[in-house]
Amino acid sequence: MSPTTMTILISSLATGTIITASSHHWLMAWVGLEMNTLAIIPMISKQHHPRATEAATKYFLTQAAASATILFSSTTNAWQTGTWDITNMTSPTANMLLTMALAMKLGLAPMHFWLPEVLQGSTIKTALIITTWQKLAPMALIFTMSNALPTTALLTMAMISTLLGGWAGLNQTQTRKIMAYSSIAHLGWMAAITTIMPNILTLNLVLYLLMTTSMFYTLILLNSKNIKDMATSPTTSPTTTTLAMLTLLSLGGLPPLTGFMPKWLIIEELTTQNLTTTATILALSALLSLFFYLRLSYSSTITLAPNTTTTKHKWRFKPTINTTLLTVTLPTSLLMLPITPMIC
Repeated sequence: MSPTTMTILISSLATGTIITASSHHWLMAWVGLEMNTLAIIPMISKQHHPRATEAATKYFLTQAAASATILFSSTTNAWQTGTWDITNMTSPTANMLLTMALAMKLGLAPMHFWLPEVLQGSTIKTALIITTWQKLAPMALIFTMSNALPTTALLTMAMISTLLGGWAGLNQTQTRKIMAYSSIAHLGWMAAITTIMPNILTLNLVLYLLMTTSMFYTLILLNSKNIKDMATSPTTSPTTTTLAMLTLLSLGGLPPLTGFMPKWLIIEELTTQNLTTTATILALSALLSLFFYLRLSYSSTITLAPNTTTTKHKWRFKPTINTTLLTVTLPTSLLMLPITPMIC
């Protein structure tokens, strides 16, 4: 793909997100979401591979259905209230439809089936955009109308997402699918606190974006597409591998790393609101996610010990990591931020 085409697509992505986040009219919000969808599809299918074409088709169909549902729900609300204002959603039917549509946009369970397959069919860089930047526009809509969304539906989807994100990620060996189920689990935590404390939602979203971006950039540097690649990366770049391990543990919410802070705050707030059952399910599901994070961390650090074998494995070859990319595109501070000890 030419640099000009890539610049146009990235500009369209940024413009669509800004339009959606800054609009108060449902039609403009829908236009921004459509710009996002149409801009990311060529980036998914740029490999000219059947798997990439399949991923682009699945993404288009899912996002088109979600956008149509958003337009239908906003039209229903406008028919009953006479206004297209995003903050004036008073129709319960329209609110439920909108919640389902935004959950499909984000990849919340049970509308999550497209996310692992699309990430697996995309490049790691495109997967990074899908799991980070593409979450901003729907999350902006959720934050704007957090008072009108049905709490029961969000809590139910939150519990399903965290359980499924941890359970389905246990038997995965592909790093992109592991990050997909990690995204589903983290979105579940955000959905649980949306209508109760939107400020914690914002904190959780920022930390999720930071940790996910750091992890994907590490995978790009190490060229790791599965657990086997992670196991052979320490001898080519032990420092980056160690930072990747700590970032994974932070994603899992292991104290005292940064990823523990939003989970702690969410459980504390749910307990304060007498939602102890939901808090217990979320805390137990975090153990499932932490298990496959620990497994991936263990596989990436087990070869840090001296190896005396004489077989020419991948880790015996000359390192090929671009040090300029490591120092310019990905500063060490970016990798260090998600593993900073929590300060409250």
